[in-house]
Amino acid sequence: MSGRSPLAPITDPFEYLQIVLNPDGTLTRNFNSIPCVRPKPNDPQGHTPVLSKDVPINPSNKTWARIFLPREALDSSSSADKLPLVVYYHGGGFILLSADMVIFHDSCSDLAKTVPAVVVSVNYRLAPEHRLPAAYDDGVEALRWIKTSQEEWLTGYADLSNCFLMGSSAGGNIAYNVGLRAAGLVHELEPLKIKGLILHQPFFGGGQRSASELRLMNDPVLPPVVSDVMWDLSLPLNGVDREHEYCNATVDGGSKDLEKIKSLGWKVLVNGCDGDPLIDRQIELLKLMEGKEMHVVGNFRVGGFHGEEDFDLSKAHVMHMVVKDLIMSSNRSLN
Repeated sequence: MSGRSPLAPITDPFEYLQIVLNPDGTLTRNFNSIPCVRPKPNDPQGHTPVLSKDVPINPSNKTWARIFLPREALDSSSSADKLPLVVYYHGGGFILLSADMVIFHDSCSDLAKTVPAVVVSVNYRLAPEHRLPAAYDDGVEALRWIKTSQEEWLTGYADLSNCFLMGSSAGGNIAYNVGLRAAGLVHELEPLKIKGLILHQPFFGGGQRSASELRLMNDPVLPPVVSDVMWDLSLPLNGVDREHEYCNATVDGGSKDLEKIKSLGWKVLVNGCDGDPLIDRQIELLKLMEGKEMHVVGNFRVGGFHGEEDFDLSKAHVMHMVVKDLIMSSNRSLN
């Protein structure tokens, strides 16, 4: 799953994704497809602009998080200078990848430095071994963990009252669904206070092909045939199809919890490009929230492809500048 190529259309999504579905319903994955990188918790010489460390969330579920801290935060001892908190959920179609892969490590490092912010990148359980809503459950559990954690990078440098949920691709879907749940847990999550959702190329679908899916049927990165397999492996069993609310966020007029998000005044950013087969789904979600008069902003550009920012850090940085503007504007609106 890398950049574009002039190869023939993808006909075997399992081969393309480098996965094998086993008779017991588990997946054999190629864990070497994208290299992993160790965290960088210490740098006495000060050459690393962003420090990072891994911390467990729920050992029984093997969930954990990688925390990113801009070095500049170490120079401030004032609680008034605490940084915004971004809780990040990685992509991978719910079935692949992990928070320690270099593409997510580098992107979260740049995000932490650019905003600047403390970033908590959540490593959640994967489907089909753990079908949805397991990833959503893990996403909410991460928020509860942050609320009570005595991890020094959180207690010392993160402003828990200035939190944003962010995700890319399937992670954008997770951020959205975790946000829907969290909107009903406002008092339970205090002092953690969510201010907004940042949905970068969020992964949604539906029972019928959208115009952009038909237009990009032979997309070399994420053609609909690949998305179909991801949904088949991640949606709940027992007859659930792609008209389920986990997949199609606009079904039946959208979740009633969107009204809670509206009442809380959260800001929402939906980011994408027209080279992504999913762009119509993303625009549908944007229009749904606009119709409910929510504080939602769309940021769509011409060209590009799904996951482009994961493999081009310069483009990720441009996107992170948009994220910075959203976070800063949310803070200004409260002053």
